[in-house]
Amino acid sequence: MIKTILSVLLFAVCISAYSQNSISGKIIDLETKAPIIGGNVYVSKLEKGTITNLDGEFQLSNIPEGDLQIVISFIGYTTKTISIATASKSPIIIELQPTAIEMEAVILSTPFHKLQSENVVKVERESLENLRKSGAATLAEGITQIAGVESITTGAGIGKPVIRGLSANRVVVYAQGVRLENQQFGDEHGLGVSASGVESVEVIKGPASLLYGSDALGGVLYLNPEKYVPADSTSIDASINYFTNSIGTEANLGIKTSGDKWKYLVRGNYAVHSDYETGNGIRVTNSRFKEKDLKAGIGYQDSKYKGDFRYNYNNTNIGIPEEIGEQTTSKKLIFPYQQLDNHIASLANKIFLENSSIDLKVGYLYNDRKEFEEGSPDPALDMHLETLNYDLKYNAPVWGNFETIFGVQGIFQTNKNFGEELLIPDASIQDFGILGMTHYHLEKIDIQGGFRYDTRTITTEEYGELGEIGYFEAINRDFSSYNGSLGIKFNLFKNFVTRINAASGFRAPNLAELSSNGVHEGTNRYEIGNTNLNNEQNIQLDLSLEFRNEHFELFGNAFYNKINQYIFIAPTNQIIDENRVYVYTQDNAKLYGGEAGVHIHPHPLDWLHIESSLEIVIGEKANGESLPLIPATSFTNTLRMEFTQLSVVKNPYSFLTIKTTGAQNKISTFETTTNGYSLINAGLGGTLYLDKLPLSIRISGNNLLNKDYISHLSRLKSEGIANMGRNISVGIQTKF
Repeated sequence: MIKTILSVLLFAVCISAYSQNSISGKIIDLETKAPIIGGNVYVSKLEKGTITNLDGEFQLSNIPEGDLQIVISFIGYTTKTISIATASKSPIIIELQPTAIEMEAVILSTPFHKLQSENVVKVERESLENLRKSGAATLAEGITQIAGVESITTGAGIGKPVIRGLSANRVVVYAQGVRLENQQFGDEHGLGVSASGVESVEVIKGPASLLYGSDALGGVLYLNPEKYVPADSTSIDASINYFTNSIGTEANLGIKTSGDKWKYLVRGNYAVHSDYETGNGIRVTNSRFKEKDLKAGIGYQDSKYKGDFRYNYNNTNIGIPEEIGEQTTSKKLIFPYQQLDNHIASLANKIFLENSSIDLKVGYLYNDRKEFEEGSPDPALDMHLETLNYDLKYNAPVWGNFETIFGVQGIFQTNKNFGEELLIPDASIQDFGILGMTHYHLEKIDIQGGFRYDTRTITTEEYGELGEIGYFEAINRDFSSYNGSLGIKFNLFKNFVTRINAASGFRAPNLAELSSNGVHEGTNRYEIGNTNLNNEQNIQLDLSLEFRNEHFELFGNAFYNKINQYIFIAPTNQIIDENRVYVYTQDNAKLYGGEAGVHIHPHPLDWLHIESSLEIVIGEKANGESLPLIPATSFTNTLRMEFTQLSVVKNPYSFLTIKTTGAQNKISTFETTTNGYSLINAGLGGTLYLDKLPLSIRISGNNLLNKDYISHLSRLKSEGIANMGRNISVGIQTKF
């Protein structure tokens, strides 16, 4: 299989062509007919774009033959999609309607790359620029600004995404277009990827196994890498951020340049933080962390082929807080701590055929996870995880109103242990999946559906002596599943969109659930795996209602998620090494709830935005007991002001947010209740010019009233350790 993949990859890279088709035109204001400078022109099929010049004109070269959809967008105007045949050589004139509604973006995590308003599946999208404005110190903290997304945290440096109450192996993370694998099953295992070089975040809430295979039972977090600069241009940007609470600093530098066909970028980031301080003035010992991140990319595109190679190296050293101890602002690591080295190399290939295309993405990931404990210079835990994954899709020719995709995906993975302790045994995993998906488009109705078959083989090696503590038996298990989805989007009335989706998903049990046999540090429990576990299998129903006009938006999302054979850990009466024994078992479960919100930007005060949103999730086992780590109900209100120009400041903004999180009294057997709390956040910023040099300045304040609180999703809750108190962050960025 690997030889076949590499042969196809070599064939793709060697393809070249000399066609010089181009598209040119001009973007103007519908009402004034004035040219729009800096307008975005993007061909979603080619994943290629440009911006308009000082006369509102643009040109795209090296365009293949066929019919194409072009997305035209600019801040302050309605995003527009037009169809064009490359056989037409005449320049096109595009008129955009002024509006107060925020600019739409193309969704990349779904197969047909459409605007969200055209998508059958509701996808939440947020730019990293907006997440940064909130003052988040890490990517895991930033994504909690997205409705329906929370984070399980261990201090300030470790966080893992929670989508509608599901987390860990039930949520798949994609970076650089490939699936991220970094031992994500562990309670203290974070994302392992930096926000540096990430342009936007997309979230699919609900089963996405049809697109992404096993583990996408709960949803997908899709991190879109930054784009290259337009052809024949170069840019350099630098930024620095300071965080008062953890006395943390973050520095970033990026360089990008593009010719007609070749494109290059490189970006480096360094962050260091001391122990964070709670609302009552206590520093949480050993919550400090350091992170180094390097990203690089090389792209090539002509009329027949597009290639994009990306590489990311992330080195993170994170303290593991256990109890309140020495009060210090030192950044020097102390025991226990984790040292993580994560490498991601990906190559995306796109071959343009007549009215169709072939996509091939190949990724190699290497995750080296070490844990150091007091008394030894050698790591107690040392796990090396290597993963090769591939994703091959054929975008069939459009037939009438049908767009169709066929594909195969797979993973080859090995895990090896080199430390004194073992959490999971040496193992290998192989995945293979085949899928088909189609989209049917009419003027007011869109229908999308598909089907998929997957198989996974898990093989582990025997370790230790039979009958003794720490023994791992050899495992050879096969798991398979059929899954499908069907959705419809329709417009019953003007500006009113309804989406109804039904989808199934599955998750094969992970290595820890199958094979654990030892003390799980930090939890004070002896965990024993269950080799007889079966697939988790679910079906989720989603209803999404959305009303939108120029000055008012209203949305409501409801879901019901039924999970058969839900895997969870439960206590027994047995004691080993003075620790209570917990075993993995299965039962049926259900989660239900949703999100609702309103966004008002009244005329003529188009600069004013009033936003409110509500999030509710309830998770229960078949016997009525609550599932663990279910986020509490939250209510968020934001007052935001955005201008184009204010005195000498360009694009100034300010915001005030009050987020109220209710008490969580619906808890599992080994959880405790959590009190409710309200946090006030605020920020402002804009761009100043020193001569011709832009300086973008951002000031954000989180938990301004210095509230002493504990989140229900904090792993430090059992020790009575509070979350972060008041934190003021200041950021300065320049670009030239």
